[in-house]
Amino acid sequence: MNIRIFGRNPLGWLFSAPYLVFVIAIFAYPLGFAIYMSFFDYFFAAPGAHVNRPFVGFENFVQVFQDPQVLQSFVNVGVFLVINVPLTVVLSLVLATALNKVVRARTFLRVSYYVPYVTASVAVVGVWLFLFSHDGLVNQILGPLAPHPSWLSNAALAMPTIAIFVTWKQLGFYILLYLAALQNVPNELYESAATDGAGRVRAFFSVTVPGVRPATVLVLLLSTVVGANLFTEPYLLTGGGGPNGASASPVLVMYQQGIEQGHPGYAAAIGIVLVIGVLIIAWLQNRFAGGRES
Repeated sequence: MNIRIFGRNPLGWLFSAPYLVFVIAIFAYPLGFAIYMSFFDYFFAAPGAHVNRPFVGFENFVQVFQDPQVLQSFVNVGVFLVINVPLTVVLSLVLATALNKVVRARTFLRVSYYVPYVTASVAVVGVWLFLFSHDGLVNQILGPLAPHPSWLSNAALAMPTIAIFVTWKQLGFYILLYLAALQNVPNELYESAATDGAGRVRAFFSVTVPGVRPATVLVLLLSTVVGANLFTEPYLLTGGGGPNGASASPVLVMYQQGIEQGHPGYAAAIGIVLVIGVLIIAWLQNRFAGGRES
Protein backbone atom coordinates (compact mmCIF):
# COMPACT_ATOMS: atom_id res chain seq x y z
CA MET A 1 0.00 0.00 0.00
CA ASN A 2 1.40 3.38 -1.03
CA ILE A 3 0.92 5.73 1.94
CA ARG A 4 0.98 9.47 1.28
CA ILE A 5 1.06 12.39 3.71
CA PHE A 6 0.17 15.72 2.10
CA GLY A 7 0.96 14.13 -1.24
CA ARG A 8 4.44 12.98 -0.20
CA ASN A 9 6.03 9.72 0.84
CA PRO A 10 6.44 9.48 4.66
CA LEU A 11 10.08 8.54 4.13
CA GLY A 12 10.69 11.95 2.57
CA TRP A 13 9.16 13.66 5.60
CA LEU A 14 11.36 11.50 7.85
CA PHE A 15 14.56 12.56 6.12
CA SER A 16 13.42 16.18 6.01
CA ALA A 17 12.41 16.28 9.68
CA PRO A 18 15.82 17.28 11.14
CA TYR A 19 16.10 20.24 8.77
CA LEU A 20 12.46 21.24 9.36
CA VAL A 21 13.06 21.18 13.13
CA PHE A 22 16.19 23.29 12.62
CA VAL A 23 14.34 25.86 10.50
CA ILE A 24 11.45 26.07 12.97
CA ALA A 25 13.69 26.36 16.03
CA ILE A 26 16.29 28.75 14.59
CA PHE A 27 14.28 30.88 12.15
CA ALA A 28 10.50 30.46 12.28
CA TYR A 29 9.98 30.58 16.05
CA PRO A 30 12.30 33.56 16.72
CA LEU A 31 10.71 35.49 13.83
CA GLY A 32 7.21 34.73 15.06
CA PHE A 33 8.14 35.69 18.61
CA ALA A 34 9.72 38.92 17.37
CA ILE A 35 6.49 39.80 15.54
CA TYR A 36 4.56 39.11 18.75
CA MET A 37 6.90 41.28 20.86
CA SER A 38 6.72 44.16 18.40
CA PHE A 39 3.03 44.72 19.26
CA PHE A 40 3.62 44.92 23.02
CA ASP A 41 5.49 47.10 25.47
CA TYR A 42 7.60 44.04 26.05
CA PHE A 43 10.39 43.67 28.58
CA PHE A 44 12.26 40.76 30.09
CA ALA A 45 11.57 39.77 33.68
CA ALA A 46 12.80 37.17 36.13
CA PRO A 47 11.26 33.69 35.68
CA GLY A 48 8.01 33.35 37.60
CA ALA A 49 7.62 37.08 38.15
CA HIS A 50 4.20 38.59 37.49
CA VAL A 51 4.58 41.24 34.78
CA ASN A 52 2.25 43.39 32.77
CA ARG A 53 3.18 43.80 29.12
CA PRO A 54 0.49 46.04 27.63
CA PHE A 55 -0.57 45.72 24.02
CA VAL A 56 0.48 48.84 22.10
CA GLY A 57 -0.52 47.89 18.55
CA PHE A 58 1.54 49.68 15.93
CA GLU A 59 3.00 52.21 18.37
CA ASN A 60 6.45 50.64 18.21
CA PHE A 61 6.41 50.76 14.41
CA VAL A 62 5.31 54.41 14.42
CA GLN A 63 8.19 55.19 16.74
CA VAL A 64 10.60 53.40 14.39
CA PHE A 65 9.76 55.83 11.58
CA GLN A 66 9.96 58.82 13.91
CA ASP A 67 13.24 57.98 15.66
CA PRO A 68 16.15 59.88 14.03
CA GLN A 69 18.65 57.33 15.34
CA VAL A 70 16.82 54.42 13.70
CA LEU A 71 16.27 56.30 10.44
CA GLN A 72 19.96 57.21 10.35
CA SER A 73 20.89 53.55 10.85
CA PHE A 74 18.79 52.56 7.81
CA VAL A 75 20.48 55.29 5.75
CA ASN A 76 23.85 54.00 6.97
CA VAL A 77 23.13 50.42 5.94
CA GLY A 78 21.85 51.73 2.60
CA VAL A 79 25.20 53.44 2.02
CA PHE A 80 26.92 50.24 3.05
CA LEU A 81 24.93 48.11 0.59
CA VAL A 82 25.41 50.56 -2.29
CA ILE A 83 29.18 50.22 -1.85
CA ASN A 84 29.52 46.64 -0.68
CA VAL A 85 27.16 44.73 -2.99
CA PRO A 86 28.43 46.05 -6.38
CA LEU A 87 32.06 45.75 -5.22
CA THR A 88 31.44 42.20 -4.06
CA VAL A 89 29.84 41.12 -7.34
CA VAL A 90 32.39 42.79 -9.62
CA LEU A 91 35.55 41.89 -7.70
CA SER A 92 34.56 38.31 -6.93
CA LEU A 93 33.57 37.63 -10.55
CA VAL A 94 36.71 39.22 -12.01
CA LEU A 95 39.02 37.50 -9.54
CA ALA A 96 37.26 34.15 -9.95
CA THR A 97 37.61 34.42 -13.74
CA ALA A 98 41.30 35.19 -13.37
CA LEU A 99 41.84 32.37 -10.87
CA ASN A 100 40.02 29.94 -13.15
CA LYS A 101 42.67 30.52 -15.82
CA VAL A 102 45.64 30.24 -13.46
CA VAL A 103 47.66 27.03 -13.82
CA ARG A 104 50.46 27.47 -11.32
CA ALA A 105 49.86 28.22 -7.62
CA ARG A 106 46.11 27.94 -8.14
CA THR A 107 45.48 26.30 -4.75
CA PHE A 108 47.69 28.81 -2.96
CA LEU A 109 45.87 31.76 -4.49
CA ARG A 110 42.43 30.33 -3.75
CA VAL A 111 43.36 29.69 -0.12
CA SER A 112 44.87 33.17 0.15
CA TYR A 113 41.60 34.80 -0.86
CA TYR A 114 39.61 32.53 1.44
CA VAL A 115 41.71 33.03 4.60
CA PRO A 116 40.18 36.42 5.59
CA TYR A 117 36.69 34.92 5.36
CA VAL A 118 37.44 32.15 7.89
CA THR A 119 39.50 34.39 10.17
CA ALA A 120 37.70 35.71 13.24
CA SER A 121 36.50 39.28 12.79
CA VAL A 122 37.97 40.30 16.14
CA ALA A 123 41.45 39.33 14.96
CA VAL A 124 41.15 41.03 11.57
CA VAL A 125 39.62 44.19 13.05
CA GLY A 126 42.81 44.76 15.05
CA VAL A 127 44.80 44.88 11.82
CA TRP A 128 42.39 47.37 10.21
CA LEU A 129 42.42 49.57 13.29
CA PHE A 130 46.19 49.67 12.98
CA LEU A 131 45.98 50.50 9.27
CA PHE A 132 43.24 53.15 9.43
CA SER A 133 43.85 54.81 12.79
CA HIS A 134 44.90 58.46 13.01
CA ASP A 135 48.61 57.55 12.96
CA GLY A 136 48.14 54.28 11.06
CA LEU A 137 50.01 52.97 8.05
CA VAL A 138 47.48 54.26 5.48
CA ASN A 139 47.65 57.83 6.77
CA GLN A 140 51.44 57.67 6.90
CA ILE A 141 51.50 56.68 3.23
CA LEU A 142 48.99 59.35 2.23
CA GLY A 143 50.73 62.05 4.25
CA PRO A 144 49.01 65.44 3.72
CA LEU A 145 46.30 63.72 1.63
CA ALA A 146 45.07 61.76 4.66
CA PRO A 147 41.53 62.72 5.75
CA HIS A 148 40.94 64.64 8.93
CA PRO A 149 39.33 63.39 11.11
CA SER A 150 40.70 59.98 10.26
CA TRP A 151 38.82 57.23 8.41
CA LEU A 152 36.88 55.58 11.22
CA SER A 153 36.41 58.85 13.12
CA ASN A 154 35.08 60.67 10.09
CA ALA A 155 31.29 60.77 9.80
CA ALA A 156 31.46 60.74 5.98
CA LEU A 157 34.08 57.98 5.68
CA ALA A 158 33.30 55.60 8.55
CA MET A 159 30.62 53.56 6.78
CA PRO A 160 32.42 53.44 3.38
CA THR A 161 35.55 52.23 5.20
CA ILE A 162 33.53 49.51 6.93
CA ALA A 163 31.96 48.55 3.58
CA ILE A 164 35.40 48.10 2.03
CA PHE A 165 36.54 46.07 5.02
CA VAL A 166 33.55 43.72 4.82
CA THR A 167 33.99 43.40 1.05
CA TRP A 168 37.61 42.35 1.51
CA LYS A 169 36.78 39.93 4.33
CA GLN A 170 33.85 38.20 2.59
CA LEU A 171 35.34 38.15 -0.89
CA GLY A 172 36.85 34.67 -0.67
CA PHE A 173 33.49 32.99 -0.12
CA TYR A 174 31.91 34.64 -3.17
CA ILE A 175 34.96 33.86 -5.29
CA LEU A 176 34.42 30.18 -4.54
CA LEU A 177 30.77 30.47 -5.59
CA TYR A 178 31.79 31.99 -8.91
CA LEU A 179 34.56 29.43 -9.40
CA ALA A 180 31.98 26.66 -9.05
CA ALA A 181 29.66 28.43 -11.50
CA LEU A 182 32.45 28.89 -14.05
CA GLN A 183 32.91 25.13 -14.24
CA ASN A 184 29.45 24.92 -15.81
CA VAL A 185 30.19 27.39 -18.62
CA PRO A 186 31.03 25.26 -21.70
CA ASN A 187 34.41 25.91 -23.34
CA GLU A 188 32.67 25.64 -26.70
CA LEU A 189 31.06 29.03 -26.07
CA TYR A 190 34.47 30.66 -25.63
CA GLU A 191 35.73 28.92 -28.77
CA SER A 192 32.73 30.17 -30.73
CA ALA A 193 33.28 33.68 -29.42
CA ALA A 194 36.95 33.54 -30.42
CA THR A 195 35.97 32.30 -33.88
CA ASP A 196 33.69 35.32 -34.22
CA GLY A 197 36.63 37.56 -33.39
CA ALA A 198 35.77 38.32 -29.78
CA GLY A 199 38.65 39.29 -27.52
CA ARG A 200 38.96 38.53 -23.83
CA VAL A 201 36.91 41.51 -22.70
CA ARG A 202 34.09 40.85 -25.14
CA ALA A 203 34.10 37.13 -24.32
CA PHE A 204 33.89 38.03 -20.64
CA PHE A 205 30.77 40.13 -21.13
CA SER A 206 29.20 37.94 -23.83
CA VAL A 207 29.92 34.48 -22.41
CA THR A 208 31.11 34.61 -18.79
CA VAL A 209 28.66 37.13 -17.37
CA PRO A 210 25.51 35.46 -18.85
CA GLY A 211 26.89 32.01 -18.04
CA VAL A 212 27.21 32.72 -14.31
CA ARG A 213 23.98 34.71 -13.97
CA PRO A 214 22.41 32.27 -11.44
CA ALA A 215 25.53 32.60 -9.28
CA THR A 216 25.35 36.40 -9.61
CA VAL A 217 21.78 36.39 -8.30
CA LEU A 218 22.90 34.22 -5.38
CA VAL A 219 25.83 36.54 -4.63
CA LEU A 220 23.51 39.55 -4.76
CA LEU A 221 21.06 37.94 -2.35
CA LEU A 222 23.68 36.68 0.09
CA SER A 223 25.69 39.90 0.16
CA THR A 224 22.50 41.89 0.72
CA VAL A 225 21.36 39.68 3.59
CA VAL A 226 24.83 39.69 5.19
CA GLY A 227 25.09 43.46 4.78
CA ALA A 228 21.64 44.08 6.27
CA ASN A 229 22.73 42.08 9.33
CA LEU A 230 25.83 44.22 9.83
CA PHE A 231 26.78 44.31 13.50
CA THR A 232 30.26 43.09 14.41
CA GLU A 233 32.23 45.47 12.22
CA PRO A 234 30.73 48.81 13.33
CA TYR A 235 30.58 47.57 16.92
CA LEU A 236 34.29 46.80 16.96
CA LEU A 237 35.72 49.31 14.48
CA THR A 238 33.91 52.45 15.62
CA GLY A 239 33.10 51.64 19.22
CA GLY A 240 29.39 51.10 18.74
CA GLY A 241 28.32 53.08 15.70
CA GLY A 242 30.35 56.27 16.00
CA PRO A 243 31.01 58.99 15.29
CA ASN A 244 27.58 60.25 16.39
CA GLY A 245 25.76 57.26 14.90
CA ALA A 246 27.32 57.67 11.45
CA SER A 247 28.20 53.96 11.28
CA ALA A 248 25.37 52.49 13.35
CA SER A 249 23.44 49.72 11.61
CA PRO A 250 19.83 48.71 12.34
CA VAL A 251 21.01 45.49 13.99
CA LEU A 252 23.40 47.46 16.19
CA VAL A 253 20.57 49.83 17.17
CA MET A 254 18.41 46.78 17.91
CA TYR A 255 21.10 45.51 20.27
CA GLN A 256 21.38 48.89 21.98
CA GLN A 257 17.61 49.29 22.35
CA GLY A 258 16.75 45.70 23.20
CA ILE A 259 19.67 44.63 25.38
CA GLU A 260 21.40 47.74 26.69
CA GLN A 261 18.31 49.92 27.20
CA GLY A 262 15.77 47.18 27.89
CA HIS A 263 13.21 47.81 25.13
CA PRO A 264 12.98 44.45 23.30
CA GLY A 265 9.52 45.23 21.89
CA TYR A 266 10.83 48.32 20.17
CA ALA A 267 13.93 46.46 19.01
CA ALA A 268 11.70 43.73 17.58
CA ALA A 269 9.77 46.34 15.58
CA ILE A 270 13.05 47.61 14.10
CA GLY A 271 13.92 44.05 13.16
CA ILE A 272 10.57 43.44 11.45
CA VAL A 273 10.95 46.61 9.38
CA LEU A 274 14.47 45.47 8.43
CA VAL A 275 13.22 42.01 7.40
CA ILE A 276 10.51 43.53 5.22
CA GLY A 277 13.03 45.88 3.60
CA VAL A 278 15.45 43.03 2.86
CA LEU A 279 12.65 40.90 1.38
CA ILE A 280 11.66 43.75 -0.94
CA ILE A 281 15.27 44.27 -2.07
CA ALA A 282 15.75 40.53 -2.56
CA TRP A 283 12.58 40.33 -4.66
CA LEU A 284 13.73 43.24 -6.83
CA GLN A 285 17.15 41.66 -7.28
CA ASN A 286 15.65 38.34 -8.30
CA ARG A 287 13.14 40.07 -10.57
CA PHE A 288 15.57 42.25 -12.47
CA ALA A 289 18.90 40.40 -12.15
CA GLY A 290 17.59 36.85 -12.24
CA GLY A 291 15.83 37.13 -15.57
CA ARG A 292 13.64 34.39 -16.92
CA GLU A 293 14.50 31.26 -18.81
CA SER A 294 13.08 31.28 -22.33
